[in-house]
Amino acid sequence: MAWHSSPQVAMNQNFLDIKRRTLRQDPHMGQDFDSGIVDQDDFRDISQRTLHHYDDVASRFFAGTIDHDVSQNIAALLGAIEAESPYTILDLGCGPGRDLKTFREMSHRAIGLDGSEKFVAMAASYSGCEVWQQNFLELDLPDGLFDGIYANASLFHVPRSLLPKVLGELRDALKPGGVLFSSNPRGNNEEGWNGPRWGSFHDYPAWEAYVVGAGFLPVHHYYRPPGLPRDQQPWLASVWRKPR
Repeated sequence: MAWHSSPQVAMNQNFLDIKRRTLRQDPHMGQDFDSGIVDQDDFRDISQRTLHHYDDVASRFFAGTIDHDVSQNIAALLGAIEAESPYTILDLGCGPGRDLKTFREMSHRAIGLDGSEKFVAMAASYSGCEVWQQNFLELDLPDGLFDGIYANASLFHVPRSLLPKVLGELRDALKPGGVLFSSNPRGNNEEGWNGPRWGSFHDYPAWEAYVVGAGFLPVHHYYRPPGLPRDQQPWLASVWRKPR
């Protein structure tokens, strides 16, 4: 977001400034929509093209994000977990491993997951943690393992029509009472291609409808970066609990 505040703001403006080809309006908002997505081949194409982009830019992405301050998000997840520390945490879409390493240095058992082959190798090397290579659209997670799932700038890559499935799989992977944290670039409930990456951009009511529909209870939400006017806070962060 190209405001003069922080490198994270500058880098992620890409998601907001590129003209989006709107393929689907959010049905939760009562709008008509044309999904634009016909079958599994479309989902496969979305996944492959997005992951290919991240493989191509892996080194530059690491250099451009390594110093981003997401301590507010990490604290939001950890502060909502009610289990006894240390926690077992899944970093969903861990990228090169910046936050994965932070969780490990805080003495938690942290496991990373990413679909990018290069990110998986980088994250394992940088963090010293176990990292799983899995596509978000074809997750294979153990039931009831995690105290918390940290999805920072990752779930917005999931096509809207697959969100119920993916969110349900994340719910099942949490222990009873476990916590899901998500942070996504917000929008007006559209999805489509931003250059080589697929993105779905929700406002809070639409996002809440999906997550509550998947069986989670809302804890709280906020907008980032902190301390700016709302029109300069393009990130929607939210915390959710699996019922006990």
